[in-house]
Amino acid sequence: MGTKREPTARQMRLAVELRRIREAAGLSSREAAALLGVNSVQISQIEAGTSGVSEQRLRRMAANYACADGEFIDGLVAIATDRTLGWWEEYRGQLPTPFMDLPELEHHARCRWDVEFLHVPGLLQTADYARSLFSYVNPEFPQSDVERWVDHRMKRRVIIERPDPVPYEAVIHEAALRIRVGDRSTARAQLTRVLELSEADHVTVRVVPFELDDFGGAGSAMVYASGPVPKLDTVVRDGPGGPVFIDAEAQLNRYRTLFRRVEAVSLDPDRSRDFIHRLSKEL
Repeated sequence: MGTKREPTARQMRLAVELRRIREAAGLSSREAAALLGVNSVQISQIEAGTSGVSEQRLRRMAANYACADGEFIDGLVAIATDRTLGWWEEYRGQLPTPFMDLPELEHHARCRWDVEFLHVPGLLQTADYARSLFSYVNPEFPQSDVERWVDHRMKRRVIIERPDPVPYEAVIHEAALRIRVGDRSTARAQLTRVLELSEADHVTVRVVPFELDDFGGAGSAMVYASGPVPKLDTVVRDGPGGPVFIDAEAQLNRYRTLFRRVEAVSLDPDRSRDFIHRLSKEL
């Protein structure tokens, strides 16, 4: 396999998981290389995400590491062998690398959950809302750069608009719906867009109202993308340099629990639609 200079987050996830199961087996990279019949440099390159791995070699590695979780191994094989170059590649070199990794993650996700407190989730945003948001956060950007970001965000919506859409659930705090990003017309159109999408069978929108007592989940904003098995799920949170990808099993369990807690106290989908409709009438 050829050497890759800059592995994607998906390729790095494969690398990390292969290292984890080797370490769980109590093997050094040198011992693993000897069992595989290669030199330790090749193991190091695979575990750094700079070298690919074939299905046959990956399954041999898993057997050498006594990993008997067949569904998990199949999931790793899917990552190793699916080399899809999606629409996001046209932005490579134009936007930061994490913003290439996010749509790739979404493309392969089995389902998507969002929790948002300050803004309408990206997959539900209108172009005008996104444009106002990017212009405000990055006032130094020329308009051409703003339009590139907006175009990228709009194309990400394909996962809930394509013929085989990803099941999607968004839990949105009332604050995010009331904060007026853009003018009154933009705000009204944005709420209308959320209502329209919430009618789709594969989209669920829930609202957390201000009036809710004893709610301390405002620090739980997240994107949760499910993999082929729970061990390969990913949480994405905002960081200073862009999206931060979280995949440690204990952290995944924590964020699953947080999502279910926030979901449990939110309004049901019908009441949420009624709530958003009332907000729209106020504008």
